[in-house]
Amino acid sequence: MSEEDGDGVDHGPTSSHCGDHTGGETDDRDGTRDLEQVVAAVRDRVDPDEDERTRLRDVADRLMERAETAAAELCADTDVLQVGSTARNTWISGDRDIDIFVRFPPSLDRETLADYGLEVGHATIPDGHEEYAEHPYVKGTVEGFEIDVVPCFRLESASEIRSAVDRTPFHTRYLQQRLDDELAADVRLTKQFLKGIGAYGSDLRTRGFSGYLTELLVVEYGGFRPLLAAVADWQPPVELDPEEHGRETFDDPLVVIDPTDPDRNVAAVCASDNVARFQHYARSFLERPRIDVFEPDDPEPLTEVDLRDHLERRGTTPVAVRFEAPDLVEDQLYPQLQKSLDGITTGLDGRGFDVFRATAVADETAAVLVELAVSERPAVERHEGPPVHVRNHAEGFYDAYADDPDAYGPFIQGGRYVTERDRAFTTAREFLESDRLFDVGLGAHVETALEDGYEVLSGDDIVTLLDEFGSELADYFAPRP
Repeated sequence: MSEEDGDGVDHGPTSSHCGDHTGGETDDRDGTRDLEQVVAAVRDRVDPDEDERTRLRDVADRLMERAETAAAELCADTDVLQVGSTARNTWISGDRDIDIFVRFPPSLDRETLADYGLEVGHATIPDGHEEYAEHPYVKGTVEGFEIDVVPCFRLESASEIRSAVDRTPFHTRYLQQRLDDELAADVRLTKQFLKGIGAYGSDLRTRGFSGYLTELLVVEYGGFRPLLAAVADWQPPVELDPEEHGRETFDDPLVVIDPTDPDRNVAAVCASDNVARFQHYARSFLERPRIDVFEPDDPEPLTEVDLRDHLERRGTTPVAVRFEAPDLVEDQLYPQLQKSLDGITTGLDGRGFDVFRATAVADETAAVLVELAVSERPAVERHEGPPVHVRNHAEGFYDAYADDPDAYGPFIQGGRYVTERDRAFTTAREFLESDRLFDVGLGAHVETALEDGYEVLSGDDIVTLLDEFGSELADYFAPRP
């Protein structure tokens, strides 16, 4: 669903990003442009012109009329709303999303709501197809615009919601009452800024700033520039409550209480790294305004020569577990990949292989890539027992190893029993190829995929990942804030 109050992501203009380097068109004699000049230049790119607005409005009005007609034939007590960024005048030029919500009375049960919603959706978009969130909806393309027709319940308060989409009309109404043309323009700037730095989107792959959260922040601080000034000085955890009605406490780096629901943190999905990333670039941009901060990074895929150069320079040992990617939507897949990444790195660290850095990537296949500072361990490992004076435990430890012909010791060192015993795995590959891999915490679908078969790559074998993950590896070996 393209609706950006929660997980949807705007798709604005993109071009090559140059990190913190000053773009050519922003140069003058001192290497920068005045902030107002940069803002004006970016606004020229992101503000829809009148022709674009007219085309979107015409398509939206026609589809709303279709939806109203179809809904009235099913249930008299319904209404139809346009929601999301195009309804709030915060959409970026080039965005093609129109979100139409059909509100049914709360007396309907969920099954009937879903059935009616699909019927209205297909009547509105005859060539549309069904997709599923908490309940099914219809998605399609009309004259180049991406259309979602979503059923929800018409409620008196967002605290009464029966599914997540029920909140959206409340969000739209709240912001329409507070966003004037100038603030809406600043929202577009802020969205493009967050896209440029890679922190926009509340999907569970990005874990960044949703459209709704971005709009609330601009309203709260009064514009783009005052927002950046505030973000530059944030001291997480940051807590904002626009309506001063919050009833819950949250353990998140950024807390923004939903103005329409006192029990919800709008920023709950936003990762601490993305909060910190926003701070870094807010400070950097205010110090040196430039256009390229607004331009998303699309790195060239890493070449085999470049990858080998990185590995030689770093002196680390890369290993990867590669398997068929589970057939899941991204918001289900990436939490499972993250859990599996955490489990595998913990398993490697616990066996002395000293994880340096790691990442997980997915396309047709998936891979957990880990760089190790230690590639091989001795054949024996040290195992310390309790102090000798702790009699019961010490005697138990001693007796356990006293007759083990393969152990060195037990002997006394530092006042405690110590033994040196055979190590189960002397290389990371041995561990990753063993059944003990399944003892670490893995995502359920990832574990099933691994049970069906996987390969372990190490050293120069990593180059086989380039065909599928060249861009991801370019990002990995050239990290930016």
